[in-house]
Amino acid sequence: MKNEKHLMPSSGYVMLFVFFILLVVMIGGLIFFRNPLFLIMAPFLLLFMRGFFTVNPNGSKVMVLFGSYKGTVRDNGFFWANPFYTRQRISLRARNFDSERVKVNDKIGNPILINVILVWQVEDTYKSAFDVDNYEEFVRVQTDAAVRKLAGSYPYDNFDDEQAELTLRSGMDEVNEALETEITERLSIAGIKVMEARIGYLAYAPEIASSMLKRQQAVAIVAARKKIVEGAVAMVEDALLQLAQDNIIEFDDDKKASMVSNLMVVLCGDKEVVPVVNAGSLNA
Repeated sequence: MKNEKHLMPSSGYVMLFVFFILLVVMIGGLIFFRNPLFLIMAPFLLLFMRGFFTVNPNGSKVMVLFGSYKGTVRDNGFFWANPFYTRQRISLRARNFDSERVKVNDKIGNPILINVILVWQVEDTYKSAFDVDNYEEFVRVQTDAAVRKLAGSYPYDNFDDEQAELTLRSGMDEVNEALETEITERLSIAGIKVMEARIGYLAYAPEIASSMLKRQQAVAIVAARKKIVEGAVAMVEDALLQLAQDNIIEFDDDKKASMVSNLMVVLCGDKEVVPVVNAGSLNA
C-alpha cells in the first residue's frame, strides 16, 4: 500500500513568461517572416497552457500520469506541471459531519435514537483518492456503522442493568472517547484524520419514550421519598432525645409510638398539615 508523496511543480509565473515568449515568437514569425510553419507552434502552446493550475489555501492537487501516481501538490500558489497530468482536487480543510438520527437498539434491546457530530479532515491524499471509491461517502457510511456498534455496546441507562456503571446517558466522556477511537480505526483506510467525534443527540425512540419518562419519574420520586424518610427519622429521633434530656415530658411506649407516627405523617406528607388542638388531658 502506497502513501502520499510530496510533488513540487514548476513556478507558474516563470512558465507563464516562457509561454509569452513562445507566443511572441510564433506571432512575430507569422508577421515578419510570413512563414506558415510557425503555426505548428499553436497546438504546442495550447497544450502548454493546460499545464497551469492553482492550489488554494488548505487545498491540494493529486497528480496522475497515465494511471501512475506522481505525487500531491500541497503548496499554495500558481504552478505549472506536465500538461498530461490529470489533477484531482482534494480539500484539506476540517469538515463537519452531522449524521442523521438513526434508530438502533442499545445493549439491552431498548430502541433509541442517536446521531453523531464528527469533525474530520483528509490527512493522506493518496489513500483518500485511490484506496476508497468515494472518501466522503466512505466517511458517512463508516460513521453510521460505528454509531450503531457503539449503541449496541452500552445500555441507555442502568434501569434494567444495575451492574452497568457506564451507560450512554451517564458516561458521556468515556462513550465519546470510545466512539472517536472506533471511527478513527474505520476511517484510517481512507487517510482521514478524526479531529473530534461526539454524540449529538440521544433519546429513547418515540414508541417507548413516554413509558421510560414515567419510569424515570418514578425512580426520581422513590429517591426523593427515601431522602425525606431518612431526614424525618433523624428529626423524630432528635425530638424525642431532646424532650427526654430536658425532662419536659415522659412518654410511655404507646405515647412515644403515637408521637412518632404523628411526626412522620407531618414530615413525610405531601400536603400541608392542619393542626388539631387537644383541649383535654394527654391521657384522654
